Amino acid sequence: MERKDFFKTCGFACVSGSIFLSMLESCGSTKIISGTIEKSGLVIPASSFLEKENKYRKYIVVQNEKLQYPICLYRLNENEYSALLMRCTHQGAELQVFGDKLQCPAHGSEFSNHGIVQNGPASVNLRSFPVTVKQDQINISLK
Repeated sequence: MERKDFFKTCGFACVSGSIFLSMLESCGSTKIISGTIEKSGLVIPASSFLEKENKYRKYIVVQNEKLQYPICLYRLNENEYSALLMRCTHQGAELQVFGDKLQCPAHGSEFSNHGIVQNGPASVNLRSFPVTVKQDQINISLK
């Protein structure tokens, strides 16, 4: 194989691999929903976690135009939730969700699904919010 053909083949393989990986990532995409602010809480339907046939998502990202940063809401079990402000405590960058952890794209800080620092440079845990469930409504207290 000539050098020119080798580079063409390798370039095609790299591009194909990148496209395939991006398609796989889109299959497991994050569910982003808009919450409604009522009194001092952010309200979403509990059904937001339902994917299909009694299969539940691990987390959803809740946004509202009045909030500067979104809130990641983890479903830890049937009755327990963890609501975390997606703002890095190191320098304020918006966090990204990767399964059971949140990660800062700016400096690499990582936090658990309970908001506890797992990897610095951040040294302060994430802000968390109390969560209550009534009937089919999840209320994230913003106090």
